[in-house]
Amino acid sequence: QVQLVESGGGLMQAGSSLRLSCAASGRTSSSYATGWFRQAPGKGREFVATISASSACGTRTDYADSVQGRFTISRDNATNTVYLQMNSLEPEDTAVYYCAARSTGWVSGDPRDYAYWGQGTQVTVSS
Repeated sequence: QVQLVESGGGLMQAGSSLRLSCAASGRTSSSYATGWFRQAPGKGREFVATISASSACGTRTDYADSVQGRFTISRDNATNTVYLQMNSLEPEDTAVYYCAARSTGWVSGDPRDYAYWGQGTQVTVSS
C-alpha cells in the first residue's frame, strides 16, 4: 500500500512558478514509478509527467507535450517526496493536480496504470 499527499497548490499569475510536492508513505518512493496528472473542470484526467523507479541506470522521466520544457518532475529519496516544478505557468494549466503511484517501476502516461492516488491540490493560474 502507498499513501500519497499532495501539497503546494495555489492561485498564481501567468508566467510565475510553483512547486508541487507529493509525500509518499507505505513504500519507498524510489521503488515505483510516480506520475502527476491533472483534471480541469469538465475535462478528463490528463497526464502531466512521470518518473520511473530508481535503478542502477538512473531514472527516466516523461512529460506531456503541453508541459515539456516548462515542468520538471524530480524525486528526493531521502524524504520520499516527488516534486513537480512548474515554470512559465499559463491559464491553461489551471486544474486539480494529482500525484499517483504505480505498483511497478516503469513510466506510463495512462492513468489506468496507476493504483494509488492522492487527494489532489488545486492550481489556478490567472491571466
